[in-house]
Amino acid sequence: MANLFTATAPFLSLSKPFTKTASYHQCYASSSNPPEPESSSPPPPPPPQQKRKKNVETTDWVASSLTRRFGIGAGLAWAGFLAFGVISEQIKTRIEVSQEVANTRDVEEEKEIVLPNGIRYYDQRVGGGATPRAGDLVVIDLKGQVQGTGQVFVDTFGTKDKKKMKPLALVVGSKPYSKGLCEGIDYVLRSMKAGGKRRVIVPPSLGFGVDGAELESGLQIPPNASLEYIVEIDRVSIAPA
Repeated sequence: MANLFTATAPFLSLSKPFTKTASYHQCYASSSNPPEPESSSPPPPPPPQQKRKKNVETTDWVASSLTRRFGIGAGLAWAGFLAFGVISEQIKTRIEVSQEVANTRDVEEEKEIVLPNGIRYYDQRVGGGATPRAGDLVVIDLKGQVQGTGQVFVDTFGTKDKKKMKPLALVVGSKPYSKGLCEGIDYVLRSMKAGGKRRVIVPPSLGFGVDGAELESGLQIPPNASLEYIVEIDRVSIAPA
């Protein structure tokens, strides 16, 4: 028994104890960069990715405005509705123009109409369109001259010897007047219709009064002058209510 224990003692003394540290170094002895021991703190989050900006250049207002607000389905529905409205308005305008032309007629014999304020007028053509009201935009052709002297101070009709000027645009009831217009013409326009043409005699009180006027063209309107006009309404744009 003593010999057996004595013989095995050197073997046991040469044995290396098996520990976790020894196995750790034996497994990764050949690796130059052993893994770092695990840390209790969580790994840092990855950097946030920047969203790519989409630069979309488009002239399609359906995609850019309506669809953003209502979605593609509702946006297209709105686009169809608006397109239908525009087409309907164009058809309505054409119908009104055709009715205006159909209802416009020339006057065979001029008759004098005297108004209480002293204005006299003679219809040369009765219009078939809309009647302008205060605030409406009106486009007119106008010829004005001083009664008695025949001095022409405005003429957009033109003649063979004179190039036609652009028609005048004014808002009914808007002051001050310019380009040969006066209070008497503003008053007369409210009883005409688009397409109509009228010869008008304006008294001094509704013209340029006792002082006369100097126009933008440099022409002088004498004091207490009665004025004779030819006025034709080309177009009436009704102001929104």
